[in-house]
Amino acid sequence: MKIHEYQAKALMADRGIAVPIGRVAATVAEAVAAVRPLIEESGNPVVVVKSQIHAGGRGKGRFKEHPDVGGVNVVTDGIEGGVGAAEERVRELASQMLGSTLVTIQTGEEGKEVNRLYIEQGIDIATELYLSVLLDRATSRNIVMASTEGGTEIEVVAEETPDKILREEIDPAFGLLPFQARHIAYTLGLEGDAFKNGVRFLDALTKAAVELDTDLVEINPLVVTTDGAVMALDGKMSFEANALYRHPEVAELRDMSEE
Repeated sequence: MKIHEYQAKALMADRGIAVPIGRVAATVAEAVAAVRPLIEESGNPVVVVKSQIHAGGRGKGRFKEHPDVGGVNVVTDGIEGGVGAAEERVRELASQMLGSTLVTIQTGEEGKEVNRLYIEQGIDIATELYLSVLLDRATSRNIVMASTEGGTEIEVVAEETPDKILREEIDPAFGLLPFQARHIAYTLGLEGDAFKNGVRFLDALTKAAVELDTDLVEINPLVVTTDGAVMALDGKMSFEANALYRHPEVAELRDMSEE
């Protein structure tokens, strides 16, 4: 079972995993109303408007009805025009995106209708990385996969530069060991505060994967900010169907319209 990005990030935040501040919107009015609180809370005049569908490649995707509009849009109007300018741009984007059909590399030509948006604070990004926790059914163990090639589909990285993918198998009896977390953080090039934050992030993420019985947690990109924070800029989660009886709160997140 898959869930939306905003739902995955809520589950992460509840477990101490750093995510940007965001608000979900099902209407144009809700999208506009989210802008001012986000800017005031984050102190960043940039906001991001994200389509919420069960498919990857949203950033490069385009709407059938509005080919010039992407599935993910960075709104910078607030930098010079203030909150009001940002609100007007979000109003314009939301009116075009909601109810329209987004076509991505994963949806096929038929695309998917967008019925929800996620309005999120802008982030000052220093580095983009890739991180996932994947259930290997052959060994019945979770594997951490990490790469410095954040923002790129992992299938492309595996095909073109497989040497840039790090894999660490987790022993279920012990969880991710401290030396494994340090090794991953070091291999990703993290230093100073980013290194410490990265180790904590890895520990929290792998524990969440076990607690929630996920078969995939994918963060692409995982970002390091200019002040050394490590944060999930995107978030994808899918769950082992046979374990959902243990997680009624997760089962309630199921969106049948996406299936």
